[in-house]
Amino acid sequence: MTRDAREHYVAGFGQFAEREAAGDPPWLHALRKQAIARFAETGFPTRDDEAWRYTNLGPIARTPFEIAAPASAVIGRADLERLSFPVFACSVFVFVNGRFAPSLSAPRALAGGIQIGNLAAALPSPLCPLEGHLGSLARPDEGALVALNTAFFTDGVMLHVPAGVEIETPIHVVYLSVPGERATISYPRTLVVAGRGSRATVVEDFVSLGGGVAFTNAVCEIALAEGSAVEHVSLQREHEDAAHLGAIRVRQARDSRYKAHGISLGGRLTRNDVLAILDGPGADCELNGFYVASDAQHVDNHTTIDHARPQGTSREFYKGVLDDRARGVFSGKVIVRPGAQKTSAQQTNKNLLLSADAEIDSKPQLEIFADDVRCSHGSSIGQLDEDALFYLRARGIDLATARSLLMRAFSAEITARIGIGALRERIDELLLARMLRTRAEAA
Repeated sequence: MTRDAREHYVAGFGQFAEREAAGDPPWLHALRKQAIARFAETGFPTRDDEAWRYTNLGPIARTPFEIAAPASAVIGRADLERLSFPVFACSVFVFVNGRFAPSLSAPRALAGGIQIGNLAAALPSPLCPLEGHLGSLARPDEGALVALNTAFFTDGVMLHVPAGVEIETPIHVVYLSVPGERATISYPRTLVVAGRGSRATVVEDFVSLGGGVAFTNAVCEIALAEGSAVEHVSLQREHEDAAHLGAIRVRQARDSRYKAHGISLGGRLTRNDVLAILDGPGADCELNGFYVASDAQHVDNHTTIDHARPQGTSREFYKGVLDDRARGVFSGKVIVRPGAQKTSAQQTNKNLLLSADAEIDSKPQLEIFADDVRCSHGSSIGQLDEDALFYLRARGIDLATARSLLMRAFSAEITARIGIGALRERIDELLLARMLRTRAEAA
């Protein structure tokens, strides 16, 4: 199985390099060759790998996915508006099956020397800060899925914010999957470089138009210079037949701040792999996440916060709601390196199981190699509070409404952390609608 998968992608890379990557600059060509060689060596991870113990990629390895064909010509603005999220007066970049769709996008003019656009257009330009950044945080040698994306990506968003510049409105990136008759794969790539003292908000929205077997293999790299701040929202709401495997890699310099919100609502199989390296004194990292799964969905959140320098602060708060035969995985690791004194780290994972058949494997971890630190972690698994349900029912509220109120309160602790009001409200609406589709609604 693994050998066949390797051969399938290695053979596909030869054709891809001739057709779509022929115009790459030499440094990217070398990076792609390194990436496919790495995948040919390792293949897809198996459950023998500790990091993949609870998530089986066998069905993906056995499926001969083909690179999704361009489909923007058959997508109308009405189709996009039906899926639109959120409604902002901001720059919107739309990618259909991993390729930029200018007719569906609405980029706004941004002052202050900001460089923003799609990677395919930026690659030929020597003025764009791609070499030295692209592939430096998400390295091909760190895993098969990052290697696959590096070998095959065709497009994505590039954002460079110069020192001291603040982008007041969010950058909204829509990665739209339009499945075909065959099993298809797309490789979105996002690169954000925040200069010293800059500020930006980036929203990645992964969504499907229509059903079909599709695989999204996404990679996002974010580099924060001294004193910069990035708020990052990653929303996954793809079709129930889709698989979504995403990797986010962040490196933070002195006194920078990274605030992330990962929301997983769709897909048959979802894996979110986040690595944040606090590589400067005083760096601050906040990871928030919420996932809802029902039927036989599988959601795996795998996070690592690496305190490499002293006086860093991190807070991690993930919550999940699981129903039917859904399976959830939370594996969160906080590493405090030798010499990273005065570190403060908190990690919490809370889960609601609405069915006796739903499962969650929760594994919070601390690896501490310094002695002057303040670190804590915790995990909880439970059901809706029967006393609270009784209290609401006794006041004339029906069972379905009572359950929805309690679930909304459960999710509000995460959505309240989103800094933009319109974005926060829209995500709150999506979460409530998704939770109401679970068996709690039927009850």
